[in-house]
Amino acid sequence: MPLRLPDKLPAIELLKHENIFVMDDSRAHNQDIRPLKIAILNLMPLKITTETDLIRLLSNTPLQLEISFMKLRSHTPKNTPIEHMMMFYRDFEQMRNEKYDGMIITGAPVETLDFEDVTYWDEMQDIFQWARTHVWSTMYICWAAQAGLYFHYGVPKYPLEKKMFGIFPQQMLEPQLPIFRGFDDLFMMPHSRHTELHRDDILARPELTLLAESKQSGVSMVMARGGREFFITGHLEYAPDTLDKEYRRDKDVRDDVELPLNYYRNDDPSQEPLVTWRAHANLLYSNWINYYVYQETPYDINAIT
Repeated sequence: MPLRLPDKLPAIELLKHENIFVMDDSRAHNQDIRPLKIAILNLMPLKITTETDLIRLLSNTPLQLEISFMKLRSHTPKNTPIEHMMMFYRDFEQMRNEKYDGMIITGAPVETLDFEDVTYWDEMQDIFQWARTHVWSTMYICWAAQAGLYFHYGVPKYPLEKKMFGIFPQQMLEPQLPIFRGFDDLFMMPHSRHTELHRDDILARPELTLLAESKQSGVSMVMARGGREFFITGHLEYAPDTLDKEYRRDKDVRDDVELPLNYYRNDDPSQEPLVTWRAHANLLYSNWINYYVYQETPYDINAIT
């Protein structure tokens, strides 16, 4: 089944060129199916890029998903046209009384700030608490993973001496769980961040399960509440050229930018990136939707508590 997306969302045409089947609302209403409702709180600066990255992965499932985009009232994006935000996004307050089978909360370019210094932290706390009773399973990505773990479980973040930037091998610690069904012994994950979590802080909280980690990039996946919360510190959703764009953007304004590790062929930025994470990215999102959303969420969505 395809995804149900708002009419005229730019990602629809972009993904059709990749032969990914998506469906706009007008056509989807003709199908007599109870779609899974997925909310996406997109905090990344380039909204359309992140929308496309996530939809690309969510489309790799036989289930019909209805995607709704959430925005913050307390923050106005600077890098996305206001017309796009008004057409495709709704404020959290407009969605507060609705319930969702799944939710994704993305990273944000505020990780070097203390959580309490983020201008929209009050609203984020409200959303984190709301998700506990209005969403069956929530996936927190990068900064959102650190913020969610801090808010719900008091887990701190720590500054890194230099940016964690590149593609790093991850070791599963709970390979028997359905979230890893079909995975190889090792899987690769893109990272791009200036802060980290410490495994001892995770292990000190019995409510948390450390799912995967890396000798180089540290804690990468944490689970709580039997799969109703996943915290992922990297970016499996990234497109093949995302780190390349970030590297060249930063290199144009600074002279201390290092190459992303394990990314370019022969570590040569004049060559194409070597894509090593996409298969596991598709598996992870499909497993999340199938085993932790579709097979667990109540058929009556209003029964979610």
